[in-house]
Amino acid sequence: MSLILVGLSHRTAPIELREQVDFAARDMGGAVRALAGKRTTDECVLLSTCNRVEIYAAAGDPGAARAGIGRFVAEYHGVPVERIDPHLYLQRDAAATQHLFRVASGLESLVVGEPQILGQVKAAYLTAAGEQTTGPLLNRLFHSALATGKRVRAETGIGEGAVSVSYAALSLARKIFGDLSGLSALVLGAGEMAKLTATHLQSQHVRELVVSSRTMRSAAALAGRVGGWAIPWEHMGRAIEGADIVVTATGATEPILTRDRVQAVMRTRRNRPLFIIDIAVPRDVEPGTGELEEVFLYNIDDLQSIVSESFARRTHQIEQADAIVAAEVERFVIWLRSRHAVPTVVALRQHFEDVRRAELKRLEPKLAGLGPEARARVDDVTRLIVEKLLHAPTEHLKSAPDQRTIDDWADALTRLFSLSAGELDEKERG
Repeated sequence: MSLILVGLSHRTAPIELREQVDFAARDMGGAVRALAGKRTTDECVLLSTCNRVEIYAAAGDPGAARAGIGRFVAEYHGVPVERIDPHLYLQRDAAATQHLFRVASGLESLVVGEPQILGQVKAAYLTAAGEQTTGPLLNRLFHSALATGKRVRAETGIGEGAVSVSYAALSLARKIFGDLSGLSALVLGAGEMAKLTATHLQSQHVRELVVSSRTMRSAAALAGRVGGWAIPWEHMGRAIEGADIVVTATGATEPILTRDRVQAVMRTRRNRPLFIIDIAVPRDVEPGTGELEEVFLYNIDDLQSIVSESFARRTHQIEQADAIVAAEVERFVIWLRSRHAVPTVVALRQHFEDVRRAELKRLEPKLAGLGPEARARVDDVTRLIVEKLLHAPTEHLKSAPDQRTIDDWADALTRLFSLSAGELDEKERG
């Protein structure tokens, strides 16, 4: 059984594709349950964020699992598999472990160190566990990944300062406008990303901060929290007319700002520039909107320059985080390799136990004169001897440095002690 990762991310796929295969806006529990129902994998966890869609799985045939997962993603979202397949990556065992640990630590995020990803990894795991699509392998993997992410944040400075996508968006606004204190800002949405963006805008002392959401109560709560004011969703157009900066961060599945709608608003603004930052996936703003005169549209992929600057400033923290991840990956991989030795270890122990019992039965006539206590003592002593004889070889086998060594040693033990293939298969199934 192999640990595999099949996925695509901002490093391999454009936003146009990522928003087409986004699971986060749908029933995540239903999605991972549907994937498990395909019988392509024995265990699975589905992680879907604005920057990635990744399936972690336990599978007997990694190649077949990769193909099956690709088909599942395509069919679930109604996207041709030929469109998805070139952007998918497959990683196994140690590489898959390292990737997840880096994801949980914020090292694979669009903005290195962003704080939301650890919670998203935890939520993905809890959803899968709740749907009973995890088992011993993924339970151990995700517990270790979450512990690694927490350790990285506790022991390094990678999570401090300007690390979130929303802050990167604000940094982009400052590059264009300079001082934001005299500007009016509109935030569309009231979720976590919208809250972070509104908080950052408040820290820049914008002249006016307006919040709008489909749920007026949510918009009012966020506006009260950041010293702004809320407007009903249906009045969004009027708010855009007076805004200098519009940040969209809703969970809508279709664009909330079309080119025609923004064009109509621009006529009333008398060509006053409008700066729109769309940090939603799927995108909230129709791509062609950025072609309008005096409209400057940026989406989540356009924040790459801010990401590069953040990466450069955090070189030391990243090195520290990488060292922690490497140590935790090594610890997990040792455990992972030991799993491959388990069938042989179990079969070997059973073989010795069978020999012990057979010898005690053969010696039964000579032991007949012993009382119950003495006979129990003989049983304990012989069992202890077997345990001591097997301790060193089984521990060496489980801690072998690589898979090839484990396979070679397991094969040698199987031949030396005539462990039958049927017995090994039975132990592996158990």
